[in-house]
Amino acid sequence: MCGIIGLLKLSQGGAPMGALLHEGLKKLEYRGYDSCGIAVLGPGGAISVLKGVGKVGEVNSKLHFDSIDGIAAVAHSRWATHGGVTKQNAHPHLDCTGRLALVHNGIIENSHELREVLALKGHSFSSQTDTEVLVHLIEEELKSGGPTLEALRRALLQVEGSYAIALLNSSDGPVIYAARKYCPLAVASSPNAMVVASDPAAIIPYSREMAFLNDGEIAVVKGGGYEIFGVEAGKKLPVNVEEIKWAAEDSTKKGFEHFMIKEIHDQPLAVQNALDQDDAELKAFANDLLNAKKVMIPACGTARHAGLIARYAISRLTGKYFDSMIASEYAYFADSEGEGTVLLAISQSGETADLLECVRKVKARGGRVLSIVNVPGSTLARESHRALYVNAGPEIAVASTKAFLCQSAVGILLAYAMAGKLEEGRKSLSQLPALVEKTIEGTEEKCRNLSRRIAASRHAYCIARGINYAIAIEGALKIKEVSYVHAEGMPAGELKHGTLALIEKDTPVIAINPNDYTHAETLNNAIETKARGAYLIGVGDSNNAAYDFHLQIPTPQDELFYPVLSAIPLQLLAYYTGVRKGLDVDKPRNLAKSVTVK
Repeated sequence: MCGIIGLLKLSQGGAPMGALLHEGLKKLEYRGYDSCGIAVLGPGGAISVLKGVGKVGEVNSKLHFDSIDGIAAVAHSRWATHGGVTKQNAHPHLDCTGRLALVHNGIIENSHELREVLALKGHSFSSQTDTEVLVHLIEEELKSGGPTLEALRRALLQVEGSYAIALLNSSDGPVIYAARKYCPLAVASSPNAMVVASDPAAIIPYSREMAFLNDGEIAVVKGGGYEIFGVEAGKKLPVNVEEIKWAAEDSTKKGFEHFMIKEIHDQPLAVQNALDQDDAELKAFANDLLNAKKVMIPACGTARHAGLIARYAISRLTGKYFDSMIASEYAYFADSEGEGTVLLAISQSGETADLLECVRKVKARGGRVLSIVNVPGSTLARESHRALYVNAGPEIAVASTKAFLCQSAVGILLAYAMAGKLEEGRKSLSQLPALVEKTIEGTEEKCRNLSRRIAASRHAYCIARGINYAIAIEGALKIKEVSYVHAEGMPAGELKHGTLALIEKDTPVIAINPNDYTHAETLNNAIETKARGAYLIGVGDSNNAAYDFHLQIPTPQDELFYPVLSAIPLQLLAYYTGVRKGLDVDKPRNLAKSVTVK
């Protein structure tokens, strides 16, 4: 969940190394923002470290990363797992000699045992982190002689857990050693720099062509290029380069105040791009699902809600029922799966640890994995038998918006393909980008006004039925994570089974209630909350006298599209509530975008 970038400058002049690292860290900050730091190798052979607690901009304003230059460097933005949020625990970490500097994403599960062994050998530690244990372990292996690559390889063979690392050894000059196991890492070359990073977004300013390391691989990055070696045997491996079609400007705010609102406004074009799927691949994907003995849809967070929409759409169009589970819970059932199981795994990042655990367990038992994913070259995409990219482009805000709409649209398109109605589905879905645009235009100012009431509330409840239930829990999640208002999403039919006891005067209740097959029953449940004093907010394409406030959405050609449109005012409401409260809506407290540890 941390962000890593490493750079080798290949030309004189230009921006100082620290300024380049600062820009790279800003592109990675959504992966973690408890603390950050840089380690820069100067021309004289010494490593300088600057690090501190806070977001990248805050730390830079105090320590002035921009002022430091050098020939090689590694940098890190941290989301704390081992050790508190302190300067001492911030990365990079040094060995006893000060010659090694390491940044790391992941968890070294046997760090406690390794720390005890190293302490007995005279190593002194200054932090509580598992990362510092690893840099001392590499130092210890260097004492046995041989090159840094071999010492690193021997150290990694002793490590249990997950890692993506970037290492400097001042004795080697401008060289970066990078390795991965279960955490993403890519390398790239350009005329001006060699780059290592945990996310394509930090590499794209230099090159769209990059090599994604596989588990158990080490990259040695030098001025003349890079080579990849296996951790297990140390043998040189072939390099597979992929082209990422994102543009550098896709990772900028483009004049918007925050990434979240920019990404909400990106959605019409993003959905249009998501629907641009190859027919042959869609049909092959659909056939795999139709021929499976059993299909499970595991996902986490917002992606799980997109999975629920896909499940409902597939059920309505094909009559087939697929189960959907939160990936961290499905992992406990995955051991019982077999050759007839197909996973339909959904993820924005393609790096979610709990989801990847499910994937690996099912594959180990002979099952197949299909995925709907946003980030090209991600672990999920590479470990799937087939992958559909949703083409949302980089999503920087921690709270997912455009990726969710794209995942949902692709799930519905897939349902049409499974039903043998792909042409009909494409025709119907072609209206969706324009309807998304119309929904944003028609609800944004209303959501800005409504945010006053939500910001003043301690609790909010979102209710719906059927396919719209996915939006009830998605809307509640957005409100929670962006505005810090406790929100609960639930099936409207469950209100009387407990939650109705919490409704009191002026409690906001948001009814996702479009004019579909669920409308009448959802309205009845909503009116029950009004009778208990709720402030009733309706989201749908038909108003009702019972609503105290109504957010109007357009009427689509197919009622399957309602969830895609209903999600938008809830995204806007969460955003403007967070802004009204003065919160950092792009980087909510305690959260990170890519959850790469369990």
